[in-house]
Amino acid sequence: MSIVRFLARPMLASSFVLAGVHKLKNADDTAAQLSPLLRRTADALPFQVNEKVLARAIGGTQVGAGVCFALGKSARLAATVLAVISALNSYVEWRSADISSKEARDARRKQLLKNVSLTGGALLAAVDTAGKPSLAWRAGTFAADAKKNASHFAADAKKTTNKRLKKADKAVRKAVDHKAGA
Repeated sequence: MSIVRFLARPMLASSFVLAGVHKLKNADDTAAQLSPLLRRTADALPFQVNEKVLARAIGGTQVGAGVCFALGKSARLAATVLAVISALNSYVEWRSADISSKEARDARRKQLLKNVSLTGGALLAAVDTAGKPSLAWRAGTFAADAKKNASHFAADAKKTTNKRLKKADKAVRKAVDHKAGA
């Protein structure tokens, strides 16, 4: 792992981990923020959602993914989870922010920009392969190699079959010529 990744991952993850801990400690506040969003989606869901449990689940997921990302364990998956949670948080915080004064609107805008920046950083981390090819690239290369090997195998099989057919034809002609001469 490069020194940049070694330092940058924990730096980026720290914000997510602290936000997740805050959500766990203040599940009631987070549930209140989630409430308007859940009311709109409640009809589409086949089950009843407990807002407080959901707030804790989001907070716990955020802490877990942040720690995994900071340690470099399943970093791309963890970064993807953090990006999704960050986008959700951006929307929820934007919708629930106080906009009664100019200062409050400015604070709302700054918070949105911070959240969008964190989401962008998490998205970049999600596609960072750390110098290793991605799974998609490896699968494509494997498929191309398999196709190439299969065509070589088919060509070799055709050559072998043609050689054996020629030998068999030669043997049959020799037998026919021998029988005709006798």
